Amino acid sequence: DGPVDAIWIESMNTVLDDNRMLTLANAERIPMSDTTKMTFEVENLNNASPATVSRAGIIFVSPEDLSWRPLVDTWCEDREKEKAYANPEEKNWIREFVAKYIEKTKMFREISSKYLYTMQTPAVVRATMLLNLLDASIQVFTKERQEIIDRKCYEMVFIYALAWSMAGLMETDDRVKFHKELLEKAGAPLPQISAAKQLTEKETVFDYFVDPETKQWALWQPDSWAAPKKIVFSQLLIPTSDSTRAEYIIDKISKLPLERNQKRGEKGLQHTLLVGAAGTAKTSVVLMYAAKFNGETHSFKRINFSSATRPGNFQGGMEGEIQKHQTRIYRPLGGKQMLCFLDDMSMPKINDWGDQETLEIVRFIIEQIGLYTLNPEDAGSFNRIEQMKY
Repeated sequence: DGPVDAIWIESMNTVLDDNRMLTLANAERIPMSDTTKMTFEVENLNNASPATVSRAGIIFVSPEDLSWRPLVDTWCEDREKEKAYANPEEKNWIREFVAKYIEKTKMFREISSKYLYTMQTPAVVRATMLLNLLDASIQVFTKERQEIIDRKCYEMVFIYALAWSMAGLMETDDRVKFHKELLEKAGAPLPQISAAKQLTEKETVFDYFVDPETKQWALWQPDSWAAPKKIVFSQLLIPTSDSTRAEYIIDKISKLPLERNQKRGEKGLQHTLLVGAAGTAKTSVVLMYAAKFNGETHSFKRINFSSATRPGNFQGGMEGEIQKHQTRIYRPLGGKQMLCFLDDMSMPKINDWGDQETLEIVRFIIEQIGLYTLNPEDAGSFNRIEQMKY
């Protein structure tokens, strides 16, 4: 599962044909059993030779074959079965809101043709972000406060999640446009913002959140800050409205369940990716968030990526922070919950085939919750890594 490069895929040719023989670089030949079958899941075949393609059956899965809608239906069905809903009418509300704000406004078509994204994401990913953020925001009421929320409050939380999932990757001008042309025209229950503030300060729904206490829109306010006794100017981190709302999303997402569905083996999404140009305080936001950790139960690991960072460097750094808990199960030192911060994640070198190998192992450890060990004693064994968030 991942990109194909022209070197290692050629080594598979003798495995894929009738010989079923794997030939290694040192000329060693390893026969495969007759029952061995190989499946490749790739984005494209740009680097695969005709010799490889002719040995495999090719199935093209179009994005149109399975749209984002089944994700919403499955999410509603799961919550109804587990009675994890915020209100018994939640399923009907979700379908109504999706029809009103996404389907009726043709939102996905509108934002792909009229808005500029800083990072392109397919509709399925945006729908997944919507459901994750909605789930995380609702937990404040259902789990922390043990409340059943009404339709009005639920709709505001839905609008909050919809705005950040659909337009969170837009610049300020496009967010203003999204607020006016898609949310306002659809009749969304938005915060009351004066025309002067909309014009001069470009204030939008992104500057507000749903306050669990009042169940109304509240303007983001930075946490109170007191100057330390010993001031080192270069290390000063002062919270702002922007950093506060980013920390809020990171915190809520991190509290999602580890597994979204145990029966399907569907992993939860507890991790956050901060996207922005250089100098936009992404690192500062994470450091301020981590500074609030309880040192007895949580730990923090920062890994700086560069053009020289290789998959082996990353795996070595991760394995140095964990200890054995049970057979094939590892946890951070001291059994704490660890936040692993991958700084400058886009820096690793792009190889000759257009792939960033280091990011592939990052994707693997997040997706599979573990790594294959490189220790000579038990090389190739899978070790599960628990209590780690990224």
